[in-house]
Amino acid sequence: MAFFIAWVGCWLPIAAVIAIALKWQPQKALQPEQKLPLLIPLYLLAPLIIWGMSSLGLRSLFDYGLVANISIFSSLLLGFTLGVMSLTIVFIGQFWLGWCQWQESNFQLILPNLLPILLIALLVGAIEELVFRGFLLTELAREYPIWLAAIISSLIFALLHLVWEQRETIPQLPGLWLMGMVLVFARFADRGNLGIAWGLHAGWVWAIATIDTAGLITYTDKVSEWLTGKNKKPLAGLAGIICVLLAGGVLWFFPNIARIN
Repeated sequence: MAFFIAWVGCWLPIAAVIAIALKWQPQKALQPEQKLPLLIPLYLLAPLIIWGMSSLGLRSLFDYGLVANISIFSSLLLGFTLGVMSLTIVFIGQFWLGWCQWQESNFQLILPNLLPILLIALLVGAIEELVFRGFLLTELAREYPIWLAAIISSLIFALLHLVWEQRETIPQLPGLWLMGMVLVFARFADRGNLGIAWGLHAGWVWAIATIDTAGLITYTDKVSEWLTGKNKKPLAGLAGIICVLLAGGVLWFFPNIARIN
């Protein structure tokens, strides 16, 4: 609680200035172009707050899975590849079943957005993993069995997504919780480090954001959107659940690939 209060407390004055500059009206929903300027300072503050708490001597960043050596980058690449490949397999399956269609004319839109989306995905993945699978999971595990700490941290991870968008997020809550659980498992598959979880999270964010931004896919509406993803959000449907389980299954059945580094 102290962490979240300090995090939000430090962010609110900055958010207020940004909101005024953006001429945001509280009675109106945030537009996509307004969310990013508000999110970036929120995310950048998180590691500073955690570093400040760790400097008190309670814990070190290493305890939270953040290792300062080259192995984290090989784990990051492994997780990123696994995230992108699992999503690719799921979309290929949907294409083969006739559930969606590729918009080849929009492929030219990928390149201009490639680097910005990648940087945002890496930032989002790094901060959310440090907060939820690093700090929060570790602290909860001090008081509860690890399986219960995983469930609670994943539930908090899912519920906090409601802050920005309620209507589209509610159908995604089970998928977001499952995603959190798989990312917890990814941390343990990486011997307690956050590299694979960071890469996996970033890979999913990058792939989905690229598809949405470039408009690479349209759905044929041949099946219920609960299969493809309600409101065109994969985690709100069976397809997204399969994607998350596929990545978790690879780490479960082929544990050696997480130890190659």
